[in-house]
Amino acid sequence: MNTKNTLNGAQAMVRMLEAHSVKHIFGLCGDTTLPFYDAMHTLDHDITHVLTRDERSAAYMADGYSRVTSKPGVCEGPSGGGATYILPGLIESNESSYAVLGITTDISVASYGKYPLTEVDQKAVMAPLTKWNTVITQADHIPRMVRQAFRAMTTGRSGSAHLGLPYDVQYQSVPPEDIWADANHTSYPAYRVAPDPSSVEAAVDSLLSAKNPIVVCGGGVVISGADQELAILATRLDIPVATSISGQGSLAESHPNCLGVVGSNGGTDETWALLAAADLVVFMGCRAGSTTTSRWEAPKPGARVIHFDSDPMVIGANYQTEVGVVGDLKLALQALNAEMDKRGQASQSYGGAASIAAAKKTKFEHFQVHANSNELPIRPERVIDTMMNVLPDDATIVSDPGTSCPYFSAYYQLPLSGRQFITNRAHGALGYSLSAALGVWFGRPNSKVVAMMGDGSFGFTCGELETVVRHKAPITYIVFSNSAFGWIKASQEADCDKRYYNVDFNRVDHAAVASAYGVKAWRVEDPAQLKKILSEAIEHDGPTLVDIVTQPLEEANAPVRRWMG
Repeated sequence: MNTKNTLNGAQAMVRMLEAHSVKHIFGLCGDTTLPFYDAMHTLDHDITHVLTRDERSAAYMADGYSRVTSKPGVCEGPSGGGATYILPGLIESNESSYAVLGITTDISVASYGKYPLTEVDQKAVMAPLTKWNTVITQADHIPRMVRQAFRAMTTGRSGSAHLGLPYDVQYQSVPPEDIWADANHTSYPAYRVAPDPSSVEAAVDSLLSAKNPIVVCGGGVVISGADQELAILATRLDIPVATSISGQGSLAESHPNCLGVVGSNGGTDETWALLAAADLVVFMGCRAGSTTTSRWEAPKPGARVIHFDSDPMVIGANYQTEVGVVGDLKLALQALNAEMDKRGQASQSYGGAASIAAAKKTKFEHFQVHANSNELPIRPERVIDTMMNVLPDDATIVSDPGTSCPYFSAYYQLPLSGRQFITNRAHGALGYSLSAALGVWFGRPNSKVVAMMGDGSFGFTCGELETVVRHKAPITYIVFSNSAFGWIKASQEADCDKRYYNVDFNRVDHAAVASAYGVKAWRVEDPAQLKKILSEAIEHDGPTLVDIVTQPLEEANAPVRRWMG
């Protein structure tokens, strides 16, 4: 890295990103980004800038990239509308505990308060939505502020950060000797913190005193990379391990001790029964929020709870906790297994594998009835079953939170642990998966990337198909097409006595739209054609889209607890 020449603020920002091993930036140009783009163009570096068609998409791409690389994703946008459009992705990554840096260029500091075009108080807007945030007012602050942003994103509970970079600051000089980075902050979790040994001992005491315990994992296990340590614990105790949707991948779903998703979205009666019957629940990197507990229906207040989390604010927030263990999940599980080794607790059987096998047998008998159906429109279960038959084991699947998500989370059996499934569970914005999938592909180019969405979501960000085609990304998009905002319509069916209001829209030929962008696309209405066409789409060496006319969600048997009378 050449730091001998004088740097201006924009160049210093590029060099600081380079120092933090940033390889990709997702963003959209604007007037206030002129110096930054010029620095990206004229400096010698190995950062790839991906021009997007929407700042929301840039943030979703950075989020997807971060989830599969365990490195901070970086997105950027201009002042005014760019700064506000980038917000949805930053709040999603922050609340889902993924490291994403949003850089928004700004009007000149010299023009603050003079009513210039695109003025907005970026610091105030970003403050409640990010883990760390500032607007830089002097160029010589840039190196220090970038280091602080990466430190905040990657340590403790990971999250998003925001840096505002005013136009005039980008032209001011920066001492080149201040361009450096802590290598530990180029990935996360950084500076892992081990738990208090006494809390681990207490957790073992409580766990071994239970007769029918269950572990419920959230996204923290996958973020920490603690899946192998969890597998050791699950096997040695033969304990059932359930997950939230974000926690999928904590164990491979083919593991005999993996029960699967529990809760109000993606859970089923069979998985719920095991959670409800437990005499002790171990929350592992899970906030015990409304979805996983079906609005705190189980465990019931007063139930015995052990809670492991890297964030002490989570422990005891929703349930009185018998033992709280604060620390990085990988280190905490290592300590838990070591404590059992020390006690000579080599194995114990809580009967998890047998009870899970029985529950899955019943669940999948019900599933196969619909998965084998030739009904028209095509059953969503049939789509999920076909995907399981044609996708490679190491595929990475992204879903919007609508129609596809509960079916996938309930029934698709991920054969590998780790982050193989991604969905935006914190705020559930539509339009996420189409964009996030491109970030996933940049981060994991050797994995087959598949993105699922409803037709409502497709309409949010279909313009980003041009970006996908421009980069020749071999992503396969699957659209569940039912001509409605299906989740809301199904809720009106369940909660409003079928009083449907303003949830339907015209049927669109999404395959034709995708073809116009240069995507190889198919439209499927006959279930007998589904496997053949999905196989062709998966095997094609460029972008593909399969538009599947599916059963309306309000008529379906979706695994959503409040719709299942």
